[in-house]
Amino acid sequence: MTSVALVSAAARPRRFRPTFLLVLLGLLLAQFTQAQQLRGVVLDKESNQPLPFASVSVPGTTMGTTTNTEGEFTLRVTKLPITLLITELGHVRDTLRVTSAAEPVRVALAPATITLPEVKVGSYAFRLVDRAFRQLQRNYNRKFYGKAFYRQTTRIAGEPTELQEVVWNVKSTTARIEGTAIAQGRYAAKASLTSFSNFSLYTKSYGLFDAKADTTKSLALLSPNVVKNYLLELKGVVAGPDSTKGGIAEIDFETRPELTKYKAQGTIWIDVDSYKVVRYRMSTPNFTATTSNANQKFSNTKLDIEMSFQNTEDAVAPLEYMKVNLAADLTSPGKPVTPLTVSSFTFFYDTNTTPTSIPYARVSVDDRDLAAIKSIKYDPEFWANNPVVKRTPVEDEVIQSFEKKGAFGTMVPKAEAKPDVRISNDGRIIK
Repeated sequence: MTSVALVSAAARPRRFRPTFLLVLLGLLLAQFTQAQQLRGVVLDKESNQPLPFASVSVPGTTMGTTTNTEGEFTLRVTKLPITLLITELGHVRDTLRVTSAAEPVRVALAPATITLPEVKVGSYAFRLVDRAFRQLQRNYNRKFYGKAFYRQTTRIAGEPTELQEVVWNVKSTTARIEGTAIAQGRYAAKASLTSFSNFSLYTKSYGLFDAKADTTKSLALLSPNVVKNYLLELKGVVAGPDSTKGGIAEIDFETRPELTKYKAQGTIWIDVDSYKVVRYRMSTPNFTATTSNANQKFSNTKLDIEMSFQNTEDAVAPLEYMKVNLAADLTSPGKPVTPLTVSSFTFFYDTNTTPTSIPYARVSVDDRDLAAIKSIKYDPEFWANNPVVKRTPVEDEVIQSFEKKGAFGTMVPKAEAKPDVRISNDGRIIK
């Protein structure tokens, strides 16, 4: 359209051309000067701690974002002044009038009041979980397509030994990841006692519901077996942003004592009107571990998984982020016990419902995270000033640890052979 307009302008008498160019320049300049990038941080009003994944939006528009793990956000707006709406699960929503982008804005949200509904009988929590399961089951065929940024950090005796960053093309449902295709990746590693070769298995395979699973035998919370397998306690209902609706129910759960082969406990948040799962946290000690080094053993294992879903008006909501953390003690004969942690964080973005031609692969125990990274040509420009990567900055002490060893980058010198830890579908670490 621009070239056509310029051709049309060139056909006019010479005296009109400067006027047209001035008008066009003025319009472009006005658009440029009006666009502003806001920066800010959202905090808990009582503790002054940052609130990760709080929603920051401009009411009545499509402009919006979420805070990162440090409670920070950036938002590009078309003009100022504007009003920002800030919401976060468990806190009272607030609005802020912003007139200038010169300084970062600071928003402190007060904790929301948690009330118990009039129906206080124990069956209410079971009814909510059952309806959330039915809602997932009914909408499981709704697919989402987009990207996900995955970061994994391993620490042995408190010292960072592995760092992986990957961007996947992702196909997902309202309950889990269905398939991935690696787009970019990089890593850093140091010689250490052990390493994990497919820790991303947990992020790629864990879900709230799987249509292919046998629900009659399922131990999942969201299944027809919730009454048989779990104890539930309704902690209360957090008031939602819309006062005309019921809010978000907070429900603690734990497996019944008679379940001896599987233990889990956690919290699930469910919208009491739509029955959508808003957030889910689970911890389990059921993690048996062995490595390729017969002398090494894992004990006192604990696996934590957290899932959060985007705040949408639709009947289904795509994933917003996933966190996976494994803590264990590594023991060897004649050596002191060594604490080990592996943590991963996955942020989903550019999510939509338009199918793609990308060949998404389902997760397999034969996957190798580092091999996948090496199969993609490293593109330093992709990582430079990447806004998605910047959303979740690596801790300074992690960066400094790898820099001291000259091990930060996409490829590092081949280290001496060390035990290779691999995770199976049933949660065991195998050779």
